[in-house]
Amino acid sequence: MKRRPPAFLARLAALLLGGALCAAAQAGALKAIVGGTVIDGLGSTPIHNGVVLIDGERIRAVGPRSQVEVPPDAEVISAEGMTVLPGLWDLQVHLTRLGHGDVARWNETYLPLADRVITPLAARQLLLAGVTSARDVESPLSVALNVRERVRAKRIPGPTLYVGGPSLTRAPAAGSWQWNVSDVEDARAKARKLADAGVDYLLLADLDLWSSEELLAAIAEARSRGLPVHAQAGSAAAIERGLAAQVDGFLGTGPGAQPAFPDTVVLALRQRLLSQPNKPVFWSPGASAVFSYERLRDDAEPLDDPEVFAALPAVIAGDVRASLANLDRVSGLDMPTSRRPTLCNKVRQLRDAGAALVAGSDAGVPAHLHSRATWQEIDVWVRECGIDAAYAIQAATHDAAVAMGAQNESGSLGPGKYADVIAVRGNVLLHPALLANPTIVIRHGQRYR
Repeated sequence: MKRRPPAFLARLAALLLGGALCAAAQAGALKAIVGGTVIDGLGSTPIHNGVVLIDGERIRAVGPRSQVEVPPDAEVISAEGMTVLPGLWDLQVHLTRLGHGDVARWNETYLPLADRVITPLAARQLLLAGVTSARDVESPLSVALNVRERVRAKRIPGPTLYVGGPSLTRAPAAGSWQWNVSDVEDARAKARKLADAGVDYLLLADLDLWSSEELLAAIAEARSRGLPVHAQAGSAAAIERGLAAQVDGFLGTGPGAQPAFPDTVVLALRQRLLSQPNKPVFWSPGASAVFSYERLRDDAEPLDDPEVFAALPAVIAGDVRASLANLDRVSGLDMPTSRRPTLCNKVRQLRDAGAALVAGSDAGVPAHLHSRATWQEIDVWVRECGIDAAYAIQAATHDAAVAMGAQNESGSLGPGKYADVIAVRGNVLLHPALLANPTIVIRHGQRYR
């Protein structure tokens, strides 16, 4: 495998410096989104012919047109014929990956560019897709912190980011996006190092390989720093151990093709919730990646849609598209055909057992593009798994914000909340796939679409 020449890297940097990531933000003191049906994210009755009044970064008022006065100096944004709702959350995104089909080649060629090139591209794609808040999963520590701070400083466009840096694992670390833990003291020290660096949460992997003492040491250190702890749902044993250790939530449903979670997992989840009824177990199943792969293998036409790669420089878009030309050769997906029938069973098991389902798409894994992943996760829940659209949308807005402790600032539409608002043409409660094409995207009061 040959490395790309330095000229290739220089050209990518030039694309960024030349303004490839300039936001189409429109700033203004007062904005009023007028008309349309407003969904607040809290499960309230939709407001027909509603108004969302935005003052700077915050929402001033939400209500029917007959009750909310629009100041004469406000910029009026018509939402007639649209559904207006909180900006989407995605709690399972990979900012260092862009859906490339060859994992080994991606790691060699593009991970060295993660900080300067790749993460800003992924952040911009998510934002333009209507994702105004996201949790990054398994990135090198400095890369994760840098992209979060650049978005905060408004130097690059992107969603509000929650980052954990590398996951902690007892298995041999695969790269800079994972840190190996060797013993109890090392588990404590690495959790402390991540907390000192300023991560927003701690992510643990391969819990079935940890000793109870190592696991408790890492969690105790995170708790002492006020950090939530989440874990990869890699196996039944890992889930049961995580539940017993009081982790706050899980990502994924595991790579296996078992038709459902074992009864022991469901029982452990129920017992945990019964013993601590006020402590939810948040769970992002990440179901859509496998469905996306299967659909693209049957019909690759979406990859010819310019909008899918619109936020990417042509040289990267062309490389990602070429890597997906033969999906039978795509690496990095475990048994997609055998896993697909199991996923909805597991999602339904989690919901029936009382887990707090939250949207997390696994965006960035092979064949799962940031421009499509989040709405596809919602669509899969509704169309494939039979979950009510209102429930799925709340899981991708308010409930996801609760999982990250941000519900007082974001995740729903109400006075004082950040003005993270999107609007799509049509009724998303009847047709959630309409979220694929947001007409209006506003984050912290700035309009990007």
